[in-house]
Parts: sequence; structure tokens; C-alpha cells
Amino acid sequence: MKSFVAALLLALPFIASASFAHAQVHGVSGVEVLKLTQQYVNVAPKRYVGSPGHAAAEQFIKSHFGPEVAKGNFVDDAFTARTPVGMLNMHNLLVKFPGKKDGIIVLATHYETNYWLKDINFIGANDGACTTALLIELGAYYRVHPPQGYSVWLLFTDGEESINPEWTDSDSLYGTRHLAAKWSADGTISHIKAFVLADMIGAKDLNVDKDANSTPWLLDLLAKAGKDTGHSGYLFKNPTQVDDDHIPFQKRGVPVVDVIDLDYGPPTREHPEGGYHHTAEDTMDKLSAQSLQVSADLFLEMVKLIDQR
Repeated sequence: MKSFVAALLLALPFIASASFAHAQVHGVSGVEVLKLTQQYVNVAPKRYVGSPGHAAAEQFIKSHFGPEVAKGNFVDDAFTARTPVGMLNMHNLLVKFPGKKDGIIVLATHYETNYWLKDINFIGANDGACTTALLIELGAYYRVHPPQGYSVWLLFTDGEESINPEWTDSDSLYGTRHLAAKWSADGTISHIKAFVLADMIGAKDLNVDKDANSTPWLLDLLAKAGKDTGHSGYLFKNPTQVDDDHIPFQKRGVPVVDVIDLDYGPPTREHPEGGYHHTAEDTMDKLSAQSLQVSADLFLEMVKLIDQR
């Protein structure tokens, strides 16, 4: 573990300068998001809670936010969760980019892999890895182009996945359930204008679902973002109703939208939503730079539209 951290710290200047250069010249590049996804799964292919890979994933994310760490704008929200396998230490990682208006737009994704898949070669390329890379690249963009409207907070959530194979309300969404309660208690939640979640949006056949658990006006803005960026063809082929990291905030009255494509691979009896989901088939070859470019464009445009609302 120490050797990995040392190697990562040696590579950090190159990684940070590359992200900075692309943010400065190109905005957010789908090609760079794909490259960063590969780096992430190389460093932390198995990222289930409590594993060495989980700690490596946290270090990888933190290593890309040195300027924010120095300014006190990187927060490790550490907490302990009661799970079916006992008490587990978890970490939500939060990066703040202050804006000029009173209010916060949260852009979120989970970064871990499933505990119950720890004994197979599951790397979650689409399910957690590519969206983690997307948020890191969005961070590089907002470092160069500070928010002119609401503050933008990047939230890397922990414990989104269930510990047991069967998903339940009590065994899932550990990080966002904890944080929604915490922010409700300290008043932060009243300042959140929108919670925009990224999940499984790197697949080659990308088509973002229309999630019935999302706030209608944010779905309307997502449709407008698709039109404004020329990406309408990637939206709303399938209606769905998703239990995901947006739900704890939705339950507390925060406007939310889940940008997700559950239709991932040929459907099977075990995985009717797509045969690659939660299997060893969720690998890098299923992703595309074009899908990640579409996703990056949509997220940047959503922030602009929420600012204008």
C-alpha cells in the first residue's frame, strides 16, 4: 500500500498538469475522462468498502484536488455505518468550488464497487469508475473556470451499493443517507438548489433514462441541455424509476435528477436491466469517449441552466 501511494504521489504533477491543460483548452474532454477511468481502475480495480482498493480509490481522488485541499475546500466526510457484516468505516469525499450566488449545485457519483462482488473480477468500469473520472475532470474545469453563479460541489459518495446481493432501503445508499441527515441538521440542505447524480453513463450505446424519481423541472432542464448541446438523441428512450443516491435528498425536499442509463448490455434473467450490470463484464471495452463527451457536455450545460433558472 505504501509503495502505491509513493508512486501515485510521484505521478501527481503529470496527472494534475494534464487535467489542467485540457480544462484550459478543451473544456471537459471525453477522451481524457476515458483515459482517467483506465487509470482509476488500474489503481483500484476492486474498491469495495474496507478493502485496500477502497483506500487506494480515496487516495486517487484526493490526489487530483491538491489546490482544493490547500484551500480547505476538500472535505473527507468520514463516518461509520451499521451494515449486515458489522460496522464499516466509510468516506464521502466532497470538493467545493465557491460561486458568486447564494446556493449550491451538487454534482455526485459513487466511487466504490459492490462488497458482495468482492470475490469476482468486478471493476465497475461503467458502474462507478467512469463517473468518478468524469467528476474529477469537471473539477479540473471548474478550477480553471470558477463558477460564476451558484457554488458547485463535487460529491464522491461511499456505500451507494448494498453489502448483500439483495438491495434494501437499509442496506444501500449509506453515504447519501448519512450526508442528507447531516446537512439537514446543520442547515446546509436548505442551500442546495439541485442534486445532479451521474451513474452508468459511459457505455457505448448511451441513452439516459427518464427517471420517475427525479424532479420534473430538472428532467425538463436535462431535456433542454440535450437540445442545447445537440445530444437530444441520447436522452429518454426508456422510462424508469431508480433507487439511487438521489433518493435521500429527494425525501428531504431537494430537487434531484439521476442521469443514468440502466440498459447496459443484453438483458438476462438475473439482470433484466442489462447483462453487464453487476457482473465481471462491466469492463473498459464497454465504454466510449463519445458517450463520456456527451455526459460531460450535459453536466456542464445543466449547471449553466440551473444558474439561469
